[in-house]
Amino acid sequence: MSRLLSFIAGAVSVGAVVGVLAIAGAFDGGETVVRSEPAPPAATTPAKATNVADVYARVSAGVVFVQANSGRGQLPFPGGGRAASGSGFVIDGDGHIITNDHVVQDATQYRVRFGAHGKPIVAKLLGTDPSADLALLKIDPKDAGDDLQPLPLGVSSTLHPGDTAIAIGSPFGLEGTVTSGIVSALGRTISAPNGFSISGAVQTDAAINPGNSGGPLLDAQGRVIGVNSQIQTGGGSDQNSGVGFAVPVDAIKRALPSLEQGKAVQHAYLGVSTRTATDGGAAVGEVIAGGPAAKAGVRQGDRIVQIAGADVREPDDVSAAVNARKPGDKVEIVVERGGDRRTLNVTLGAQPRRVSTP
Repeated sequence: MSRLLSFIAGAVSVGAVVGVLAIAGAFDGGETVVRSEPAPPAATTPAKATNVADVYARVSAGVVFVQANSGRGQLPFPGGGRAASGSGFVIDGDGHIITNDHVVQDATQYRVRFGAHGKPIVAKLLGTDPSADLALLKIDPKDAGDDLQPLPLGVSSTLHPGDTAIAIGSPFGLEGTVTSGIVSALGRTISAPNGFSISGAVQTDAAINPGNSGGPLLDAQGRVIGVNSQIQTGGGSDQNSGVGFAVPVDAIKRALPSLEQGKAVQHAYLGVSTRTATDGGAAVGEVIAGGPAAKAGVRQGDRIVQIAGADVREPDDVSAAVNARKPGDKVEIVVERGGDRRTLNVTLGAQPRRVSTP
């Protein structure tokens, strides 16, 4: 079986992710899988050939090398502590830079560099969203000078399989590397650093490797459509095998207002683990005591067959439905128990920072 890997330490090392979670704001209860939603209708107008060199020339200056350190020494890092590296990209003229949460995880000092020969610039971590694997850094725009070039944000919900996908970053510390391919699939579910699930991930065959973490996945116009985050590999190799995943750009837009203010990003929470049921749907494994599902009467062994009016084919359908909502939203869940179906009304809670066990 292939392994899903996260670029935990960027250009230096790669760590295994818990697994793609077939959950609904709780924890993994089954086999590692990835799947996609049905593809949107294909565009009817013929696509123009993409000149990757032109896109690179326009936007590469807005992609940065990110280094994070957990040591207590002063910047630049003197060799003590754990240093992790990855990529990031500028999103505005105020010096805000997006990267992955796992690139800056557990670090206390941060710096970025524009270009292979640019000077290291001290950055401040404004906020993180572990449930979406996103982090927001900020530098003083004066420190970057003319190098501060924001990248435009696209819309991930309008993508189609086969669309151009371009990745720019620092794989294995090789700054300014560009690779290209296509959007291979949409609606994938991948694992977040805190054990929850990220819905709507973009799958691409553009080569991304350790160190690409936090860098942009771009469309043919040079707009950001995702944040490169994970790869799936086989045979014990940690390198790219043509299956990479990016956190969708729409997730950035949802998280930004909170990240800029240093507030926790709120995600909806159901509080169950699920696995694929033999007859289809999502079989409930464990129910978090006192959680929203438990309060609504969901029990271990229930088979969830509908949520919010939509049929549940597999556990990821439950995750996607919950992740698309906010804490406090009410949803109807239809479960099968002992051969009977019953409708339960659930008020979704706020997702904790990390998965919890019953």
